[in-house]
Amino acid sequence: MASNSSEWAAGFSSFATDAIHVGQEPEQWNSMAVVPPISLSTTFKQYGPGKHAGFEYSRSGNPTRRCLERAVAALDGAKHCVALASGLAATVTVTHMLKSGDGIVCMNDVYGGTNRYFQRIAAEIGYDISFADCTKTEVLKATLKSNTKMLWIETPSNPTMKVVDIQACSDIAHEYSKDIIVVVDNTFMSAYFQRPLALGADICMYSATKYMNGHSDVVMGLISVNREDLYERLKFLQNALGAVPSPFDCYMCNRGLKTLHLRMKQHFKNAMAVAQFLEADPRVDKVIFPGLPSHPQHELMKKQCTGCPGMITFYIKGKLENATAFLSNLKLFALAESLGGYESLAEHPAIMTHASVPEKERKELGISDTLIRLSVGLEDEEDIIADLNQALGAAQEKN
Repeated sequence: MASNSSEWAAGFSSFATDAIHVGQEPEQWNSMAVVPPISLSTTFKQYGPGKHAGFEYSRSGNPTRRCLERAVAALDGAKHCVALASGLAATVTVTHMLKSGDGIVCMNDVYGGTNRYFQRIAAEIGYDISFADCTKTEVLKATLKSNTKMLWIETPSNPTMKVVDIQACSDIAHEYSKDIIVVVDNTFMSAYFQRPLALGADICMYSATKYMNGHSDVVMGLISVNREDLYERLKFLQNALGAVPSPFDCYMCNRGLKTLHLRMKQHFKNAMAVAQFLEADPRVDKVIFPGLPSHPQHELMKKQCTGCPGMITFYIKGKLENATAFLSNLKLFALAESLGGYESLAEHPAIMTHASVPEKERKELGISDTLIRLSVGLEDEEDIIADLNQALGAAQEKN
């Protein structure tokens, strides 16, 4: 059972109402369609040269995409949102706000694709990339440099579920230099559980492929901001770089948002039950779930979040063969990358999602051969636990 909701930060008012109605007004269409239509047109007729109805070319703006962007902005407590073709497209677009020679300080434990982009692409084209454990404010302070222009935070981190104090890190960065842009990757939390912009961040970004869409059928990125200067720059880059989502994907993600509040509540409930089951199981060495009192940043999590998503990391007892046997014997959980869909998924970070992270860094972060990441879905709680129980049994037969 989930922790008493009174122990967590208060939920965001009118969240469900905004998810269902903002940007969806039937009056914007001549047909008065209640569900925004999928606008597939790549170009739009103009009344005269340079005189149009708000749209010129579908890369620079699309009616279906606008509906999604307005809804997401409302859910993030933001003024603006831009949608991109993927979470990494959002990362690239944000990074292009800087120039060669500018410094980026990144949380040391992040999604493998983020790590790969910063180390193997951004660094090679002239960005000065540094990694720091942002859970320790003194480490962050020591890592900031005169050329630092961006702080990249992921919280909870992927895959070891470290929780970063967004307000404290934002204050440190902004006090060091007003020119530092604080970015928070909010993918794990979704807009329902955490609002980074209200905690001092300048940019909130997502791989909407995960919880925001929530149905494992769309690849997309989202960026929300309040500052007009950042929005104008991001809007320019969205058009100039061209990594935009299709109208159909925007329609699908927009539809996914309508049940976000319901899905996240159930993810939290199921994940709490799974975390408690695993923590009590002698076949498990350690469970890392911010919703458990045993998590080192549990109190911080409760302070800055309204609940927890379905992400759990744990260390199985034994060696690589035990972890492999566990993953191979799961029946309800699918052995697959990604997360945040309605279905339960399990994966091996060291071999799968974080294989691109250098082995030395994986070891330092605790991404070992016995580390397993779960994305707990929306199935019946009893069935989820029964599947984990039988797979743990199969894994221990390898001893």
